[in-house]
Parts: sequence; C-alpha cells; structure tokens
Amino acid sequence: MHANVESIEMTRGFCEQFDLQFDISALESHKPWPQGMTSKMLLKTDDLRIVLIVMQSGARMNEHHSDGRISVQVLRGAIRIRMQDRVVDLATGRLLALDRSIKHDVEAREDSAFLLTIAWPSDEELIGLKHRGYGS
Repeated sequence: MHANVESIEMTRGFCEQFDLQFDISALESHKPWPQGMTSKMLLKTDDLRIVLIVMQSGARMNEHHSDGRISVQVLRGAIRIRMQDRVVDLATGRLLALDRSIKHDVEAREDSAFLLTIAWPSDEELIGLKHRGYGS
C-alpha cells in the first residue's frame, strides 16, 4: 500500500499533508480485518503520534489507556467511548480530548474511521507517571 503523503520541504522541522480519504479506502480494501479493525500510523515523532483507525460496526477495543494526552476525531461513522462511569457517543465531525492515563474502551456503532492523536510524553515524564505497570 503506497502512502499518499505530501512532504513539504521546510528549512526546520517537518510539514506533511495526508489524504485521509485515500488512506481510509486503502485500509478498507484489505477487509476482513482481525478483530474487525485496522490502523495506520500516519506520523510518529518523539512527542506526537497520529494514527488512522478504521473499525467495522460492532468491533471493540478493550479497555486500555494512553501514556499521553489524546484526541479522537471521528471522520466517518459513529463510535462509543466508555471511561470510568461515563459513556460518550461521537459521530462524524465530533472530537474528544482525553487526559493521559484515563482507562477507556472504544466500540464502533457503525462502520467508522477516526484519527487518534497522542501528545507523547518525554522519557522523563513517562518514568514519573504513577500508573506505570498498569499494562496496555
């Protein structure tokens, strides 16, 4: 699968542009997926991760947490996120921001695609996180 990414030359740092519809279509062309979902890492740097996730209706990510603060932006479909004693339904165009270390699960209420953005902590911050050892 060829990435449809445009890298723009910069004198400092990076600038990349992604064709999300192209990437979603490319991922969907590889159905069926194990556990009804698949993903593609779009960008990975020391302090930032951007992941495109595509899920079939009814697919579920079991409870987990992120060491970094996250945002979840629904591009297509609808998902449900359960955290602590709360349930949040997100449809196309909705965005959720979630602080680090909050346990949550994700369920696709219909065929869905969303962007997961993680503000990745530094090594020093990771070592200092109190929840270390919780697991995935």
